[in-house]
Amino acid sequence: MKNIVITGSTRGIGLCMAEEFLRSGCNVTISGRGESLSGSITEKLSEYSGQYLYLRCDVQDRASVQDLWDESHERWGGVDIWINNAGQNTPYRYAWETDIRHTENVIKTNITGMIYGCQVAAVGMIKDGRGAIYSMEGLGSNNMLQKKTILYGTTKHALTYFMKGLAKELKDTGVIAGRLSPGMMLTDFITKTSDGEPSDVISDDSFKKVFNILADKPQRVAEFFIPRILANTRNDAQIIWLTKRKAAWRFMTAGFRRKRLI
Repeated sequence: MKNIVITGSTRGIGLCMAEEFLRSGCNVTISGRGESLSGSITEKLSEYSGQYLYLRCDVQDRASVQDLWDESHERWGGVDIWINNAGQNTPYRYAWETDIRHTENVIKTNITGMIYGCQVAAVGMIKDGRGAIYSMEGLGSNNMLQKKTILYGTTKHALTYFMKGLAKELKDTGVIAGRLSPGMMLTDFITKTSDGEPSDVISDDSFKKVFNILADKPQRVAEFFIPRILANTRNDAQIIWLTKRKAAWRFMTAGFRRKRLI
């Protein structure tokens, strides 16, 4: 039985991964910025009572991330897998139109928060002599450029660089680092702004066309990720859902499929 910690796991792919780990018999720490889980999530996870723990965590605060590790480690007797999933987006605007608050939030969450998670987990896992650290890639990790998303893309490009470097630094420690590449998914991350308002991106016809060809629901991606995460022992692994071959096939067959997510 593995003990898992996932940051930013109260919705979207984070919550779906938590559910899949629970179904696989793992103990899971779910975390987010709220004081508690919503009633609907608690009801959804009722059959796993005692198998999961919710902890409030603001990844922008190093002390909060350390508390997430300490309390999870104490509850489960160790942490085998740590996943940096917490992420922020910005409004669908040009970089120079993005205000200070959104600019700072995307950097502090996607880069600083991810680094804090890696630092805290690495220290604890090296001490325990085992563990795996994963971070969630996204648009920008593969150098893809898309207008009005370059602040987010910059943070994901930095994440990929950092995780590759971390894997090198962890060599021979007993701890491994890797990356999760989910492709496009239908979550609030796409349909809403960081303030909870409807996103302008869903009214962009060119974006919608590509999204409807390439995107998937997060449950499907989580079902793909979890067995591979649990089985992986290789350092610097990249677990990819939307491969180049799969993306090419979807474009080639787009005219024959009726899937529309937005």
